[in-house]
Amino acid sequence: MKVTVVGAGNVGSTCANVLAHNEIANEIVLLDIKEGVAEGKALDMWETSPVNLYDSRITGSTNDYAKTAGSEVVVITSGIPRKPGMSRDDLIATNAGIVKSVTENIIKHSPDAKIIIVSNPLDVMCYTAYLSAKVDKSKVMGMAGVLDTARYRSFLAMELNVSPKDIQALLMGGHGDTMVPLPRYTTVGGIPVTELIEKEKLDAIIERTKFGGGEIVKLLGTSAWYAPGAAAAQMVEAIVKDQKRVLPVCSWLEGEYGQDKIYLGVPVVLGKNGIEKIIEVDLNEDEQALLNDSAKAVRNVMDVLEGMDVL
Repeated sequence: MKVTVVGAGNVGSTCANVLAHNEIANEIVLLDIKEGVAEGKALDMWETSPVNLYDSRITGSTNDYAKTAGSEVVVITSGIPRKPGMSRDDLIATNAGIVKSVTENIIKHSPDAKIIIVSNPLDVMCYTAYLSAKVDKSKVMGMAGVLDTARYRSFLAMELNVSPKDIQALLMGGHGDTMVPLPRYTTVGGIPVTELIEKEKLDAIIERTKFGGGEIVKLLGTSAWYAPGAAAAQMVEAIVKDQKRVLPVCSWLEGEYGQDKIYLGVPVVLGKNGIEKIIEVDLNEDEQALLNDSAKAVRNVMDVLEGMDVL
């Protein structure tokens, strides 16, 4: 089983490292446009194998897509990172061109690969990859909900002083300030979270989740990488091991939740074929309105992209 990670920056190298340490694939290829970066990081990771006792082989390459041939899953993290004061939408022109080029090269060498997009602005970069790949919609998806839900669950665990292992949550919509955390579908050891946290505190946690990425940017001066890298690796594992995990994934919708021809975060069954099923849960009027607003924000960025000479 072979997995490729394109982009050996902080997120990509973290993802590759998690994949290797957990022995999720036999072979992991790390690719980057900068000379020596992928090779150096891959070698450094491989040298930890006798210490951490894993045998997943990691190799690095500078922009040689031939070495990615036959990949089962490809994670694309390529693009410029977000800087303080920069919105995800500001990244669109540059990153769309990068994602388009990377996707076309990946499909050339691994036509059956499942593609996971991490590049921002996430929802629209998924759209870019989908148009560029020209493959079934089940094979092109985005990593957003797994990360956003992880942040939501971690904040809840901090507030309740409980293990994050016992917290399950659902979060939908676009990756950004308009995401839609759903307290009604959030439980702690099977107990509805609304019975454990008062509304005011819960609302504050939801707001912190929405701006979780920005909080990291303000502290570090650049985008997060540990949580995004681990979240992408979890999606890879679900596909490679055919786990049939129910995870929130940025997916191409064709009528689900009243949305058509748009990438948006929804719960799916993730297995060896990629997105094997989109799960439609019942939303109340307020939840649906929030999802509609989130979709509108994503469509606004799609309109910007379609107005550019990129695709």
